[in-house]
Amino acid sequence: MLEQKRAPKSRGFYVRMKLQSSKHGRPQEKSSFYTYCKWVLWLSLTLYFFSSYLISNHPNQNKPTTSLSKSHFSPLASRALFESAIENTTAVLENKGLFKGLKVFVYDLPAKYNADWLSNDRCRTHLFASEVAIHRALLTSDFLTLDPSQADFFFVPVYVSCNFSTVNGFPAIGHARTLIASAIQLIRTRYPFWDRTQGSDHVFVASHDFGSCFHTMENVAIADGVPDFLKKSIVLQTFGVKHKHPCQEVENVVIPPYVSPESVRTTLENAPADGRRDIFAFFRGKMELHPKNVSGRYYSKRVRTNIWRKFNGDRRFYLQRSRFAGYQSEIVRSVFCLCPLGWAPWSPRLVESVALGCVPVIIADGIRLPFDDVVPWAEISLTVAEKDVGKLGNILEHVAATNLSAIQKNIWDPRVSRALLFHDRIQPGDATWQVLSALENKLARSYRRVSISSE
Repeated sequence: MLEQKRAPKSRGFYVRMKLQSSKHGRPQEKSSFYTYCKWVLWLSLTLYFFSSYLISNHPNQNKPTTSLSKSHFSPLASRALFESAIENTTAVLENKGLFKGLKVFVYDLPAKYNADWLSNDRCRTHLFASEVAIHRALLTSDFLTLDPSQADFFFVPVYVSCNFSTVNGFPAIGHARTLIASAIQLIRTRYPFWDRTQGSDHVFVASHDFGSCFHTMENVAIADGVPDFLKKSIVLQTFGVKHKHPCQEVENVVIPPYVSPESVRTTLENAPADGRRDIFAFFRGKMELHPKNVSGRYYSKRVRTNIWRKFNGDRRFYLQRSRFAGYQSEIVRSVFCLCPLGWAPWSPRLVESVALGCVPVIIADGIRLPFDDVVPWAEISLTVAEKDVGKLGNILEHVAATNLSAIQKNIWDPRVSRALLFHDRIQPGDATWQVLSALENKLARSYRRVSISSE
């Protein structure tokens, strides 16, 4: 089996000096020479560590810096240093020049549109939870404005993916259109901003299977299309394909599904210390042995069924059809992680694989991947046509023998996983940051900017 070596995380170190005191029962009668030596030692150590800090944090400006691609740090060590540097900083971000000074106003809607749904903890953590994470990040962001007259965009925080009332535990979204329409009507009665642009500078999140069509089955989604009241707005949605599709006939940004950054961090901390990846190809999830015809469609277009039939029993493949809460511990041990389509082309496995250092094998013809202008998907993943799943074994063996190490190196660039993870508080380069970057490119829809330029 293939192995990817990585260095153990550096825990750093410190020196602790305990001054002697009488309360510990130690005699205070020491010679002046002893006291003198003790303080000289303390002073010397202080100066040593202080000078070391200055040297390491303020390198010679004339010396060329080392690029990420040529760094000799192990991938995990570099990743840990990057995470620590961001998370431990206490400086306030200077955002005046970022995103051309973009500002977002967040509507304060009644609790029935958002906060009430949080009574179920899954609302914050399941794969559709980007609607919650983006809302929270904006509320604590320097890009927030409390003055709507100064806003370029208006965020409408309606949580439509938190109704866990179905028997199978998946969220029901049959109420989504009605709930959003109600929120828009409320906004129109309280504020003038929707009517002046017909909502073209208003932003919504549609983080479920077929995005702004608000249906879980594609045939129904296609038949209904995007509701008329949203067609002029901006929708942040997980669904995206490269071909024409009714569910993306709206101004949209393809965003990643939600994966908890805390769960990723915990999995990495508990991963094998030697970085061993003893699983060659991994998939855990729904794989029907005899897929049913549902309205003329088969689950996963039978791709998952074909994977099971072809490679179940192949020692190179670790395939599991049952659920397992700790499956991320299997991803972090795997070299290749299969990411086949389900009912929709996208999957949280895309994000989990990248964040945990497993090469995603994307099997979903025509999928449009999140933030593809920032994330170098061609350099960190493999794409296999649905019709070629029977050749997976040979394809993966060829990659393992040729350019696997280059792909793994690209995956461990910390900027890649950071762009795919949402945080409650926005972090430079993270998924909400990428959303703002995408909105910067849509400033022509800002009523405020157009009004200023026309004066």
